[in-house]
Amino acid sequence: MAKTTTRAVLVGCGGMSRAWLTAATKHPDVEVVGLVDIDKSNARWRAEEFRLENALIGDDLKNILREVEPDVVFDVTVPQAHTEVATTALKYGCHVLGEKPLADSMAKARRALRAAEKAGKIYAVIQNRRYNPAIRRLHKLLQKGAVGEITTVNCDFYIGAHFGGFRDHMEHVLLLDMAIHTFDQARLLTGADPVSVYAREWNPKGSWYDHDASAICVFEMTDGIVFTYRGSWCAEGLSTSWESDWRVVGSKGTAKWDGGDDIRAASVKKGTGFMSEMREVKVPALAKKDRVGGHAGLIDEFIHCVRRGGSPETVCTDNIKSLAMVFGAIESSQKGRSVAIKA
Repeated sequence: MAKTTTRAVLVGCGGMSRAWLTAATKHPDVEVVGLVDIDKSNARWRAEEFRLENALIGDDLKNILREVEPDVVFDVTVPQAHTEVATTALKYGCHVLGEKPLADSMAKARRALRAAEKAGKIYAVIQNRRYNPAIRRLHKLLQKGAVGEITTVNCDFYIGAHFGGFRDHMEHVLLLDMAIHTFDQARLLTGADPVSVYAREWNPKGSWYDHDASAICVFEMTDGIVFTYRGSWCAEGLSTSWESDWRVVGSKGTAKWDGGDDIRAASVKKGTGFMSEMREVKVPALAKKDRVGGHAGLIDEFIHCVRRGGSPETVCTDNIKSLAMVFGAIESSQKGRSVAIKA
């Protein structure tokens, strides 16, 4: 019989924790019983903001885990802390849902995977952007074969984001902190995995970041698919959506998504003559079973799997392939040549 509630501890009470707690505190099966931050005042502020009067506050994760014995840990710490938080929680018998990226190196990611396997617990990553309703509709369209077999995916991401804080000083900030979402979305849309990549990172004039904040990547994927990414976090004006601007080319047509609500597709109606005659393809609507809802949708799926069994879509054994795309691109840029990608 399922427990009345799933007891959760959230680690890392900075800016991103607000989105997590907004979703978690509204979930009928989740009780937030602890908040952890290296600065306990941050945890106290979040407890007050979300009226978590009974949540235990602390700056030592192990102590909190011993005290409240939670079922799950939400890891909302900075990337370099993810592996230590996750492996600690797993050792204490907790399932873990963590912020992206899975880890700040492939070696640490593999260590976390081994820890999850040894513990027999779920470790999943909150790749919330694949739970966007529009990308789910585009995914359904492509799955139906509306444009034939996918051959090419092009993606542009250009935003001038003035964050302040740790991102301003983070190495590989665009690829590791944001492109991980886009690469993960490309895997969702194509159903393909990465094979190799040629990439170039740089920090353009006028950038307010300490390290490379722009990149171009060309990925070879399984099934012969080519995925290209162009992006910058210091591009002022004429911004794309946060979900990027997409073009998916297939053997029988093309689909476009502006990252917002505009999804269009056309397929070959008549293939004779210099230019084929095309027809508009209707984009399918969402169904109740479709995974949507951003943070809330992903947390709901994670809790469902914790309580009833199964694996979330973003379980670490799959998500490490998206992470491998990031570190493959970083390696390629550093070496100045194409590199093979190994998850």
